[in-house]
Amino acid sequence: MYKRYDSNRDVISLFSGAMGLDIGLRQAGLNVVVGQDFEPACVETMKMNGHDVLGGDIRDIQPEQLLEMTGLKVGEPFLICGGPPCQPFSTAGKRMGINDPRGSLFMEFIRMIDYIKPRFFIMENVKGIMSSPLKHVPIVERDENDPEQKLGMVLDVILAEFNKLGYKTVYGILDAVNYGVPQFRERFVLVGSRDHEDVFLPIPTHFQMHQNPAYRWRTVGEAIKDLENEEGECGKLTTERKKYLRMVPEGGNWKSLPKEVVPAAMGGAYESGGGKVGFYRRLTYSQPSPTITTAPAQKATMLCHPIKDRPLSIHEYARIQQFPEDWKFAGTTAEKYKQIGNAVPVGLAKAIGEAVIAVADKNAVVETKRFRGTGIHNRIKNALELGSCSGE
Repeated sequence: MYKRYDSNRDVISLFSGAMGLDIGLRQAGLNVVVGQDFEPACVETMKMNGHDVLGGDIRDIQPEQLLEMTGLKVGEPFLICGGPPCQPFSTAGKRMGINDPRGSLFMEFIRMIDYIKPRFFIMENVKGIMSSPLKHVPIVERDENDPEQKLGMVLDVILAEFNKLGYKTVYGILDAVNYGVPQFRERFVLVGSRDHEDVFLPIPTHFQMHQNPAYRWRTVGEAIKDLENEEGECGKLTTERKKYLRMVPEGGNWKSLPKEVVPAAMGGAYESGGGKVGFYRRLTYSQPSPTITTAPAQKATMLCHPIKDRPLSIHEYARIQQFPEDWKFAGTTAEKYKQIGNAVPVGLAKAIGEAVIAVADKNAVVETKRFRGTGIHNRIKNALELGSCSGE
């Protein structure tokens, strides 16, 4: 039994960015005691909002530094969280493929957990991590007798590394819209327990259809309509792009343009493949937002106001990601969009934190001896859990 095991809810945050994940965990009842990031604008954002932060390259940071800043000892932190970039470095060595997390910052996340030994960890990432195959080293450098060079998936390597540390894990793809966020945003979430507690992914709380409006999906209108005439800090569209955007109705994109202007509006992208859904994309008040991008004024990733001829503002971006109204963002306008666009939506983070706390408090399940209507309730439960997976 570790000291302070039962009482503390202290969290160490890595790759913290603008702290969307951390804000949600705090709203759930956890105590984020320190953040960490490499980007100067993110470090300044954390400081501006009164948070302790250890800036710099995580490869140059020792776990002892984080423990010293928090006053915690090995095994005492309740949780380590973060979204380590899983794109490995191309110079990671001839035995590392170009898509092998063993050559990426993911291993720094592993290094910190291995030393600090938190009771739980939360790792979030892009959803593509679940379907990404390992890429091999060039044939001339390949050793077919080396088991580490056999075909496999990126997720297999990630789970194997956590298994080596002795953590029980559960993972899956969660869509933020199902947790009260006014945005479709799918993220890979992996939760681990050092002591093999029964971790689970949070059960959805919001639905496309529900008899109670409080439990229906949130819309863009609910999030930002009151800011309609408050442009504030905002990216700029070129005169030409604005001209074409004026032709797009609420909820439309380039496909809504008059056919005769499409070739000129699209330029070189006109002949390219793909859906090109981001070109001249205008949101609608009546639906959740598409996934927030990091550059809403760029031609291929536009996220424009439902009725105004401009991209969403910084304030509107922060609303859709559910940052607190008084949250400050450091840096240039482009850096602010990037910080907000890369963040975990606060509502999703809160739900993940509540699930972990329920595991720790051992009150997530109502035990029953007899259950009438088991069949229908099991079908409901299975539907809610569809798409999530678990592993040891």
